[in-house]
Amino acid sequence: MGKTLFEKIWEKHVVKQIEGGPSVLYIDKHFIHEVTSPQAFAGLEKRGLPVFRPQQVVATADHNVPTLNQHLPIREELSRKQVEKLKENCAKFGIELYGLGHPYQGIVHIIGPELGVTQPGMTIVCGDSHTSTHGAFGTIAFGIGTSEVEMVLATQCLMQSKPKLMRINVEGTLNKGVVSKDIILYIISKISASGATGYAVEYAGSAIRNLSMEARMTICNMSIEMGARCGMIAPDEITFNYVKDRKFAPHGEDWDKALAYWKTLYSDADAKFDTELNIKAEDIEPMITYGTNPGMGIGITGRVPALTEISAEDKPSYEKSLHYMGIEPGAAMKGKKVDYVFIGSCTNARIEDLRMVAGFVKGKQKAKDVEVWVVPGSKQVEKQAIEEGINKIFEEAGFMLRQPGCSACLGMNEDKIPAGKYCISTSNRNFEGRQGPNARTFLASPLTAAAAAITGEVSDIRELIND
Repeated sequence: MGKTLFEKIWEKHVVKQIEGGPSVLYIDKHFIHEVTSPQAFAGLEKRGLPVFRPQQVVATADHNVPTLNQHLPIREELSRKQVEKLKENCAKFGIELYGLGHPYQGIVHIIGPELGVTQPGMTIVCGDSHTSTHGAFGTIAFGIGTSEVEMVLATQCLMQSKPKLMRINVEGTLNKGVVSKDIILYIISKISASGATGYAVEYAGSAIRNLSMEARMTICNMSIEMGARCGMIAPDEITFNYVKDRKFAPHGEDWDKALAYWKTLYSDADAKFDTELNIKAEDIEPMITYGTNPGMGIGITGRVPALTEISAEDKPSYEKSLHYMGIEPGAAMKGKKVDYVFIGSCTNARIEDLRMVAGFVKGKQKAKDVEVWVVPGSKQVEKQAIEEGINKIFEEAGFMLRQPGCSACLGMNEDKIPAGKYCISTSNRNFEGRQGPNARTFLASPLTAAAAAITGEVSDIRELIND
């Protein structure tokens, strides 16, 4: 019987299979940041252990960093301490750090791919759930807890149980105004925020194959939002062309050897999945969330489900969610006023996302009562945006291009959405208080977020763009 993409990579990395238990899995690359690493390093020190293979660890500061005046000391005490501790630990244990001021600094899941650190066939971990982003390259990539961060630092291995396997096929051609963020929000809305729990998900089909690498990263990034252990896409010519000539990509004979292996990374025709789903690309319209988990999403022209459509078991949590959001059952989302627009995060802060937004807003002005933050995912994205004049387009539209970091994706730094305010966000989570205490979040694509920035309300991007 044939093997799936996941099985081919998994089997190549199993160091030892524990009878009746998990596998000891070798880890090729370990990304760390300032939030989940301090306790792990403290554990190593307590046991008198070095980092086993520091050359396979990549560190950056992203969650706690401010996105204005990064040349100044960080104002928030906890954030400042965490960033300083990362710097101290990396120096002590011999780990490369792309800290504030470094030309490679940025969100961990954006700098890995753009530097060519992320390559097909790898196992990749990070103390961050959205490590699944790297799966877009045909890798097994997943988030781990702090004790596991310590384990990988000490041994370059991790104990893991093999997940079940799911394939989601998206076939057909996307409609006008529909992008990769809409694909993944649509999938999550159909199977729920727990619909892929316990699975490694492979995305396939013509609509997926036609996406750019940056668009594929957006889809794999949000696999975790439906409970998946990881998400992945088989590498192809689009993947290889993206990786080629990047800073840490193989070169010369090493490239030829790597490429020959990468071309074997696909699911065989007779490979078996535990679950398989089929989706028509034509059924997807621009998406928007209305509740407090990413599965609570609808098409932009749809209506919030009425209470009669919700099971008795789910009704209490559903009503609680809508009460928090200030939204009535059965309401239309289109036309809902927004106060903030956030374009950024490891989901949608790559140069392609910024170009997409700039292409739409060029020559337009933001709504007067909306504050717009555009936060590039890395120093390299920021540099590219400036070189291409994207920053000028944003300035003229009244948008603010800030400095790289996780920013308003999560209320862990200075960029918080005020209580009670509505933010249409290109990030990945809309939990209660995720963007700040009592902030209210609508998740959407960069295009839908840009449309709201211009109109001041949730709008159908298809009505605002030319064919």
